[in-house]
Amino acid sequence: MTTLSTGWPQMNETPDSLLNDGEPPPFTVDNETGTSPFLIVADHAGKYLPRRLGQLGLSNAECERHIAWDIGVGAVCCLIGKALNAVVIRQNYSRLVIDCNRTPGSGTSILDLSELTRVPGNIGLSERHKLARVREIFRPYHDRIATELDRRREAARPTALISVHSFTAVFKTVARLWHVGVLYNRDPRFAQILMELLHREEGLVVGDNEPYSVTDASDYTIPVHGEQRDLHHVALEIRQDLITAEAGQRMWAALFARSLPQAYQRLTSLQVPK
Repeated sequence: MTTLSTGWPQMNETPDSLLNDGEPPPFTVDNETGTSPFLIVADHAGKYLPRRLGQLGLSNAECERHIAWDIGVGAVCCLIGKALNAVVIRQNYSRLVIDCNRTPGSGTSILDLSELTRVPGNIGLSERHKLARVREIFRPYHDRIATELDRRREAARPTALISVHSFTAVFKTVARLWHVGVLYNRDPRFAQILMELLHREEGLVVGDNEPYSVTDASDYTIPVHGEQRDLHHVALEIRQDLITAEAGQRMWAALFARSLPQAYQRLTSLQVPK
């Protein structure tokens, strides 16, 4: 049975608050009692904007684009979680408010220019306003991931961290032909086995650290929650046009619900060295 937790308790509004009472919490937990070794996280699943920020000076159309969120990822993660009885933690707010896969204070944490789009509401922010975004959105989300991982460690429960994203079919006029990317940094073991399995899928174009790769500078979730804890982990990037509609979401969820356990079983049984 799937249970749902809606995340961090809402605080009463104060002059320094970003989120008002009644707004969505920073994260949602699906299937909270799941028994799978997989913990599935989606740093850019949501597109909510705090009422205090309006639309950051952007049009409705801009707020629906990839610059605001990873289209299709939330639904795919929930479907995988349901199929595998895995816990899923999804971040609910737009990456334009604060990117939950970037180190706070870094140049890409709060963007005033995303791809080729200027974000007026992020220009000239005070440190106080930046810290409010860290305090009320970034930190609660990552604290919830850490709490889940701490609980599993204390219970000596095997865990693999799966971070899921989506990418655009065209980036700054350049077409991307991959259907899916498998990403890693210091520990490629899980990624290599998973890529081997995905290459067996007819017609599937798989990116090896493409169209992105995991680094300490460009990522937060895998380096902090995966590598620093020495957990098995992998990051996935699915092309957005393949998971915009429900049929594609179900197809890709079914593929990973099949391939992730196969890869994990091989990884843990063979104890593949780094």
